[in-house]
Amino acid sequence: MSEKSSTHPGAAGRAPTADRPAALRNVVLVGHSGSGKTTLVEALALASGAVNRAGRVEDGGCLSDYDEIEHRQQRSVQLSLVPVDWGGIKINLLDTPGYADFVGELRAGLRAADAALFVVSAADGVAGATRMVWDECAAVGMPRALVITHLEAARADFDEMTRRCAVTFGGDDVDAVLPLYLPLYGAPGADGHAPVNGLIGLLSQRVFDYSSGERTERAPTDEELPLIETARNRLIEGIIAESEDESLMDRYLAGEQIDVKTLIGDLETAVARGSFHPVLAAAPASEGAKQGLGTVELLELITGGFPTPSERETPAVTAPDGSPRASLGCDPEGPLAAEVVKTSSDPYVGRLSLVRVFSGTLRPDETVHVSGHGLTDRGHEDHDVDERVGALSAPFGKQQRPLPQAIAGDLACVAKLTRAETGDTLSAKDSPLLMEPWEMPDPLLPIAIRAHSKADEDKLSQGLARLVAEDPTMRLEHNQDTHQVVLWCMGEAHADVALERLRSRYGVQVDTVDHKVALRETFGGAAAGRGRHVKQSGGHGQFAICEIEVEPLPGGSGIEFVDKVVGGAVPRQFIPSVEKGVRAQAARGIAAGYPLVDIRVTLLDGKSHSVDSSDAAFQTAGALALREAAAQTTIALLEPVADVRVLVPDEYVGPVLSDLSGRRGRVVGTEQSGAGRTLVRAEVPEIEVGRYAVDLRSLSHGTGRFSRGYLRHEPMPGQLAARMREQAEIGA
Repeated sequence: MSEKSSTHPGAAGRAPTADRPAALRNVVLVGHSGSGKTTLVEALALASGAVNRAGRVEDGGCLSDYDEIEHRQQRSVQLSLVPVDWGGIKINLLDTPGYADFVGELRAGLRAADAALFVVSAADGVAGATRMVWDECAAVGMPRALVITHLEAARADFDEMTRRCAVTFGGDDVDAVLPLYLPLYGAPGADGHAPVNGLIGLLSQRVFDYSSGERTERAPTDEELPLIETARNRLIEGIIAESEDESLMDRYLAGEQIDVKTLIGDLETAVARGSFHPVLAAAPASEGAKQGLGTVELLELITGGFPTPSERETPAVTAPDGSPRASLGCDPEGPLAAEVVKTSSDPYVGRLSLVRVFSGTLRPDETVHVSGHGLTDRGHEDHDVDERVGALSAPFGKQQRPLPQAIAGDLACVAKLTRAETGDTLSAKDSPLLMEPWEMPDPLLPIAIRAHSKADEDKLSQGLARLVAEDPTMRLEHNQDTHQVVLWCMGEAHADVALERLRSRYGVQVDTVDHKVALRETFGGAAAGRGRHVKQSGGHGQFAICEIEVEPLPGGSGIEFVDKVVGGAVPRQFIPSVEKGVRAQAARGIAAGYPLVDIRVTLLDGKSHSVDSSDAAFQTAGALALREAAAQTTIALLEPVADVRVLVPDEYVGPVLSDLSGRRGRVVGTEQSGAGRTLVRAEVPEIEVGRYAVDLRSLSHGTGRFSRGYLRHEPMPGQLAARMREQAEIGA
């Protein structure tokens, strides 16, 4: 940030520590899949001295993407913490997945960080989903900077990408998104593409040359200075416009040369408060090099321009019962308040909880209170327990390096918190607190599963419970209507990772089956039925006869049973038995095995025997009467209809409306929801939206979101109902 030429590499082999919040920076890296976030984290670790060669630790493993699933899929699927040291400042780099299925890991990173580094590929441009995350950060005032990567690509153009970033992220104020450095190009190669060998600082007017593999500083040549004049003047004007010194602009317009230190100070202030967003360039180090292009400049920006934890507002807290508590500050001596932002299982250490400490100091072996409330909609039960904190550590690839403590503002991994789940609050046991949970999207892709074998069935429940405890964007459902175990996920890739973890971590093999929608049956018209159950097989026989009338009721009425028996044709003690038999048969279904609803059953007459009549006999007669009545009329299938709300950019409204129509949806209305976005409200049969989470992402290029909620059951079209009955018969 200050464009210093000196470096302060961190010491490889030990975990960086901080003794005060001012010596901490928490930075989350955000960007679409393939933009180069993980490579950039590894380059920053190399430049800081945390590792001796790019992306590798002492055991030869990867620093960030070390999970076996990440190796197989060749992409990040989880949040990774990489702590480095620069100039005596501990920087917690939070590498997030760029694929939309793993948005829960991204949200966890945003919760744990105080500033965001948006990584944009010069070869691919700005993804729509990245713009959505930018808007979320802007809404909470999180400081942001941009890094342009992949400058080595044949079609890369730093100036054009900087302009596009300014238009996309700057909105009405494009001068709030400006570069701090311009790339310097070497001689073109055989393919005509000129490599980027260095950077020239717009404020210092110094050249930082990386062509030798190490960063060296020199004065610009006479040919290089004119290259930056226009960009430098624009940057200075942008900084002065954000300055709290109102006289600075007048002095600048009057021709006064503003001191570079003053400009850098104002720039750092504007970045920290989130009103100015610098653009930088970065590239990984070549083989044998010690520093990648732009890595030192990025580390200087993070330590000089990004805020300390003390400068960010602490989440609101209450007592576990919801009663108010005083707001907290980032004070190591204050009351303990920490949050579990990620839960994982390590094959060697066991259960690990990544914790952000917001107040107080977390120490090994102390007993803390674990509060988990307000997450029942994610499948988590409320709980309040005291647990003893295990060892504290900092991750370093697959390794865990011990930490003596974690002060307010820091991040640490805590071992052996057996009850703590993602989103839980850790506080002092004699003064328990509960932090306001952060927003998480609902999982909307259902995956029905069953155990592969009896041995897997015995371990399935525990394995699924652990998966859901680790991932707040995953929900477990035991559907009482379809008798299926359903894992609700964010998308297909999310489901694949979940099932792979279930197999590799917990030794549970499952098979996926077709997800069933909870259909219903009802009578298409009034009908009568006679149930006759008469048997004589020695000893007491079975004798029960009942006559009923069935008529349909409006949707949502359930089953209504009416007794109109006169003269004791059915003894009073057996009338409840008839009702029980009718309701049991209704629950089993009549035509396709789905529950029968929305009918009135009237018991009109019957016969009994003084010896052979019994409760069981009249239950059977009631069931037979209902089945006979069903044979006299049409049985309609009812399907659940969902209230679907789709939020998309305006340019995708047409395709979304067309797609919903093809799903038998009825559009209720549309309305503007912020600048350039439209909310579409529709009623769509649930059988048509099973894969909508995947299809909408494709339709809107990752920029659309939707929610769904149950509205009602309504009759299914005859042709589709006939097909469902055929499938039910085949399945039977």
